[in-house]
Amino acid sequence: MRILTLIHEFPPIGGGGGRAAQDICRKLAERGHKVVVLTAHMRGLPFYEEKDGLSIYRIRSFRTEFFGASFWTMSAYVLAGLWAGLRLMFSFRPDVIHAHFAVPAGALAFALSVLTRVPYVLTAHLGDVPGGVPEKTDPWFRWVLPFTHPIWDHARRAVAVSEYTRQLALRHYPVDIQVIPNGADLKHLAPAEIRLNRSPQLVFAGRFVPQKNPLEIVRVLARVKDLDWRCAMLGDGFLMGQVKAEIEKSGLQDRFDLPGWVTPEDVLDWFSRSDILFMPSLSEGLPVVGVQALARGLAIVSSNIGGFLDLVDDGHNGCLVEIDDLVKFERTLRELILDQSLLLHYRKASLVKSAHFNIERVTEQYESVFQSVVYGRED
Repeated sequence: MRILTLIHEFPPIGGGGGRAAQDICRKLAERGHKVVVLTAHMRGLPFYEEKDGLSIYRIRSFRTEFFGASFWTMSAYVLAGLWAGLRLMFSFRPDVIHAHFAVPAGALAFALSVLTRVPYVLTAHLGDVPGGVPEKTDPWFRWVLPFTHPIWDHARRAVAVSEYTRQLALRHYPVDIQVIPNGADLKHLAPAEIRLNRSPQLVFAGRFVPQKNPLEIVRVLARVKDLDWRCAMLGDGFLMGQVKAEIEKSGLQDRFDLPGWVTPEDVLDWFSRSDILFMPSLSEGLPVVGVQALARGLAIVSSNIGGFLDLVDDGHNGCLVEIDDLVKFERTLRELILDQSLLLHYRKASLVKSAHFNIERVTEQYESVFQSVVYGRED
């Protein structure tokens, strides 16, 4: 099949949704499909490149930050993508369009499909669903919501990355929605053996924005400063200054590593040297870093929300804690840091759990969806 993938942020820019799309595209290419990616450009990146079997076109969208896309840069992606997309429709001649994020890529897929009659499949990641990330997107959806209904209605198939995302989408869009989780390449990620650090290493990976709740990490760890641990917070965002100030206020400068925005390869390297993924997020679809943490055999301590319900078997491979429950977060981390046998049990259980999120399995599911759209059948 010939597949045109539309996404407004694709590595090295963007977060987990882009990495999930990249993994799916790579595996589809390995399986013999022709895959073209149309994404946003940022200074320092080529406008076109061939990499990992993919043809990647980047279009101007005035994006200036790796970690954040504004409403205006997403709008620019749609407008610029209409012309670039039409050219690809006639030169590449895709059998199907795959849009990651109903907004903005779904809007572009809808327009291209109406103009060319090529069907599209829509994948929702959470922030593109009303109420998914309320502190960020609710102001947008107050006036764009009516315009999003045709995007969902016209999609030949709709996919959500978690059951939570699916249920949230169904409140607004009464269409059939299938759940296909984000995946990880277990063959390359699984460690040969699990070795605990003498001083437990915690790690956070994500944007420093309210949704990810990075300040909570410092506040919780300040409550267990009497114990021996280290923490790496990977990422960047407008809350970075507040995070640094909170660390200094707590006197924990020598316990934290803040490398800033790092490559996906760097994230995996940090995970290979860590024991616990600590993610007290306010909302999540199905976080790619969570899937990768499973594949690396990390225990997961997270908020009891969204896609983490799919990743964490509470009390088996990690712990789910109610949002902003500092006391429960403290008690959970204190227990894991002090009890190495429990930490090892959780880490081994994460490795077992990761099998459900094998990227090969995820790719087969998408391949089946595309075949049903293009050929009217499923293998």
